[in-house]
Order: sequence, then structure tokens, then C-alpha cells
Amino acid sequence: MSRTPHDTMKVAFIGSHGVGKTTLCYGLAARLKARDIVLQLVEEVARRSPLPINKETTIAAQTWILHTQIADELVAASRHELVICDRSALDNYVYLLLAAGKQPMLEGLINGWMGTYNLLIHVPILDELRPDGLRSTDPAFQREVDERLIHEVEARGLDNLVLDGIDRSQWLDEVEAAVLDLIRPAQLELL
Repeated sequence: MSRTPHDTMKVAFIGSHGVGKTTLCYGLAARLKARDIVLQLVEEVARRSPLPINKETTIAAQTWILHTQIADELVAASRHELVICDRSALDNYVYLLLAAGKQPMLEGLINGWMGTYNLLIHVPILDELRPDGLRSTDPAFQREVDERLIHEVEARGLDNLVLDGIDRSQWLDEVEAAVLDLIRPAQLELL
């Protein structure tokens, strides 16, 4: 039986590059799989981009990343009850906003697509950036991305679980509890 995206719970880790989103994605997936929860992980698309990323990105590059992200999420949602995303569509759009400003053709798509996530988890900047061979190591650019993302989340009225103020050693516990609350069936009140 084929699933539709509306049958799926979708969780996305949001935040700038180099903050630990990928580590949290894999940690959460491992914990949930240990509970026999069937899920699919949508990995960060920018790592596969054939076009420039970071400060050198272009409208074409970010449009490719954005559409590929959405396509990957559609495929995952058609096959699994829970999808965990290493970034949301809005994260990808923020890099485009910083590079080239607002893109009217994409605004509606972004606004509509953000409604498909059941939970956004904002991972704050805590540590110094470590080179990974792909992402920018400029801390000012990292902060600029994070600040613009926070602004865009607020401007769109999106709820998100913010991990800022929570001890990093507790992040995975906090995220797992939030996701379990989301996927547990609602209990009926006893008379």
C-alpha cells in the first residue's frame, strides 16, 4: 500500500551549518529504531549539490537544493510513517535569501511546504566551527545564517523546539521525548 505525505509525521532539525544537526538526526534515528519505530532519514541535500554552496551559492544552486530536498521528503513520506530531516526546506531557502534576496516564485512553495513538518527542532550555535571539507568555516557567516533562520521562522509564525538553554548532553533525550509525544496515540480520558 502506498502512503501519502499526509499520513506521515515529519520532524526537521533546523539551524546553521556545523551545529550538530546531522549527529542529532542519526542519534534520534538510532534510538527510535531501537524502539521498533519504522522511519526514514532524509540527509542534508547540499552535500550532494553539483553547484556551489556556502557564500558562493547561486540562485540555481539553492533552487536545485530546495527542490531536491522536497523530492527526497516526498519519497520518504510515501514509504514511511516517520521521516526525520537533516534540515528543512526553510533552512535551504535561508541560504538563498542571504545570497540573492527574496524569491517571489519560491515564497509560496516555502510557506506551503513548511506546513508539512510536524516538529521543527532548532539546534543553536554553541561551539567553534570545525572544518568538514564542505561547509564554510567562517563563524560570521554561520551566525548570519542562524540569525536569518530565526527571523524567518518567527516571521512565518512557525513553532519550533529550541534546544538553546538545554545542556547539550540532554539534547538527544529532549528531542526523543518530543518525538515520542508526537507519535504516541492520544489517550482517551477516563470517566
